[in-house]
Amino acid sequence: MRPRNIDEVVGQQHLIGPGKIIWRMVKAKMLSSMILYGPPGTGKTSIASAIAGSTKYAFRKLNAATDTKKDLQVVVEEAKMSGTVILLLDEIHRLDKAKQDFLLPHLESGHIILIGATTENPYININPAIRSRTQIFEVHPLSIDDMKIAIDRALADPERGLGKMPIMIDEKAKTALVTATNGDLRSALNGLELAAKSTAKGEDGYIHLNLSTIEESVQKRNLVADKNGDGHYDTVSAFQKSIRGSDVDAALHYLARLIEAGDLPSIARRLSVIAYEDVGLANPPACARTISAIQAAEKLGFPEGRIPLANAVIELCLSPKSNSAIMAIDNALERLHQGHYGKIPNHLKDAHYKGAAKLGHGTDYKYPHDFPEDWVRQQYLPDPIKNDQYYHPKENGRFEKAYAKQYRSLINAQRHRQ
Repeated sequence: MRPRNIDEVVGQQHLIGPGKIIWRMVKAKMLSSMILYGPPGTGKTSIASAIAGSTKYAFRKLNAATDTKKDLQVVVEEAKMSGTVILLLDEIHRLDKAKQDFLLPHLESGHIILIGATTENPYININPAIRSRTQIFEVHPLSIDDMKIAIDRALADPERGLGKMPIMIDEKAKTALVTATNGDLRSALNGLELAAKSTAKGEDGYIHLNLSTIEESVQKRNLVADKNGDGHYDTVSAFQKSIRGSDVDAALHYLARLIEAGDLPSIARRLSVIAYEDVGLANPPACARTISAIQAAEKLGFPEGRIPLANAVIELCLSPKSNSAIMAIDNALERLHQGHYGKIPNHLKDAHYKGAAKLGHGTDYKYPHDFPEDWVRQQYLPDPIKNDQYYHPKENGRFEKAYAKQYRSLINAQRHRQ
């Protein structure tokens, strides 16, 4: 069911729809090399073959990981003879330097129109030399409506699809097929083919595909939350941003994705970061309870571990928020990186060795516990930055309101010292 031209491509209308960038390239026959980046089964290879079919250029397909430099040489020689070859290079993020160096001059000459396909983020995983010579286009999981169009085409097409088979699929089964594969059309078509070819005809001569048959053929929802791929980082990012934005339901949805992927280490690490970065001083007890919930989940494992994690996520979502602590340490680091530090005051230096007093180390230090309320005016920062202020309190919760009041009181007292 691979599309033969861009009019047959299902989905990705932001790229191949009328008037969109790839559509315009094809119509003008002014192709440039590109990288198509997105989840499996969303049309990267289909778009490449459709471009070739629409422009009538020769089309070759190689894999950057498994095909050799010699395979590339064969394609290049063909391009030199025919004028232009569209080369789909799958898994382009795994292209090694030798193959890359061989390929680059032919991209420059225009003999090879490279269409790289990858599930990895090209801005992170693809060499800059390749990136600078290509346009980068992101493809997305197909919508349910697009998936249904493609399934109906496959059922009706007698040459390339299953049209010669007397198949009847009920609406619930079709809905399960297009939703269970999470926008991955390849998985949906594979599941449909398996279901059709493994099911005997009924007494009426038809192959009846019901919900149970489709569920057996597709098996499990294909959630994009793999532990190493781009989808993982997108899910973790959405998880943190949902908690930061106090959206309980969205946060629980992304937590469910990560639980379904079995990725407890990522959940534990991200929740620890969220607790101290986004809630922080607005509600310190929530931070402590989050760590306890993580420890409980690690001891319980899944599926029971989901319970303390859900408790923590809901509390963090509904807690007052403050990023004042991370901002404070980042302010201090930034000043340090700019060269603002100075010499540590003598009275703060280590005095636990013979001869320290002769150097003036520690001699004028005032021990705060010897004074009322365990505080005394005293300079702690080096002279060049003695008036620096890194912490800017927020007052979104009762805890930081109290901290803010104390901080401002101490700052005022310190700066008015005699």
